[in-house]
Amino acid sequence: MPQISAQKKQGAGSARQLENLARRYGTPLYVYDWNTIAAAWREFDQELTGIPHLICAAVKANANLALLGGLARLGSGFDIVSGGELARVLQAGGVAGRVVFSGVGKTRDEMDAALQAGVLLFNVESAPELALLEARARARRRPAGFGIRVNPNIAAPTHPHIATGLHRHKFGLTASAALALYEQTRASRWLQARGLSFHIGSQILDSKPLAAALVKILPLVHHLRQFAPLEYLDVGGGIGIDYRHGRAVPVRPFLAPLKKHLQASGLTLLLEPGRRLFAAAGLLLTRVLYIKDNARRRFVIVDAGHNDLIRPAFYDAYHRIAPLRPRAGAARRVDIVGPICETADFFARERRLAPVRAGDLLAIYDAGAYGFSLSSNYNARPRAAEVLLENGRARLIRRRETHADLMALEMEL
Repeated sequence: MPQISAQKKQGAGSARQLENLARRYGTPLYVYDWNTIAAAWREFDQELTGIPHLICAAVKANANLALLGGLARLGSGFDIVSGGELARVLQAGGVAGRVVFSGVGKTRDEMDAALQAGVLLFNVESAPELALLEARARARRRPAGFGIRVNPNIAAPTHPHIATGLHRHKFGLTASAALALYEQTRASRWLQARGLSFHIGSQILDSKPLAAALVKILPLVHHLRQFAPLEYLDVGGGIGIDYRHGRAVPVRPFLAPLKKHLQASGLTLLLEPGRRLFAAAGLLLTRVLYIKDNARRRFVIVDAGHNDLIRPAFYDAYHRIAPLRPRAGAARRVDIVGPICETADFFARERRLAPVRAGDLLAIYDAGAYGFSLSSNYNARPRAAEVLLENGRARLIRRRETHADLMALEMEL
């Protein structure tokens, strides 16, 4: 079976298999192609040949245990932002010594769990967080390796909700504040300065801002290495995909400046892709429920809602949408909407779509990243099932939730 990559339109064979999956497991249904994910991971790995590196898949983009387990077997590390994500990585067979713990609001319990597991690095984002990390490391008698996230004040051309590199954002510290913290920890027995990190945002399609941030950060790295045994430079992730045209963005332009500056530095590069690994590998299948004409507007009402895929409502994100079996006739502009009781419950507005009828299946492409991981039970809707394809064979990797699942943790009065 052809990969369900966004780079190619579905062929007849693949459409038939997707129809069979929808019939067997119901809709809405997430379907991922493992070969596409593995190829993306290997592309990063191969492009970084010649410099020490660790590719840490961003768990927040897609946390399914089957996908994490497959990446662990490839040798991947993982970037986590919560104790729950750490638990999932360990359950999937990930190695704690290849885990980077990021995020601005780590709790005491999360720090304890990460120290106990032996994660590679804590990316610290504030002075109070570093103080708590030192206290927890002392209490558990386990030194904590850390790096401070520096905010380079570089604007990334992306949606404001996923930009992280300016001083007005909650992430990281100024270079001067970071330097002061590194100097304060020099005598600590329980804190080990092992790296420095920065990350300017997500869905970045232009390599220039990343290169500019690197040039801005490197002088601080060189200064710190005069008194701190830094081993790692963590540049985050953020490399995007072309959602409108279904093309993967080449990683070489993004990695070239990193390779140029780090080739002879002796530092190990930490890279944390998420969207670029998962997005094009996944699609969301949804079935048409009704066609509704209202004045001059036509609505295609489907059984998936923004609880299943919130990116269009939250980010005004574009996803390519097409019928699995296009019908003859002229395309017309429609709104593709879900059943949720919100005006924001839409997948596309004024989108040209081939003729469809109730019962037809639509594929919403490039939904493998931040699709299921952002899904919810809003309107008491069970979350979708997930299926993985590998070399043409399909297996269920998460069953559909039931109404009983949704109520299992609640207590009646």
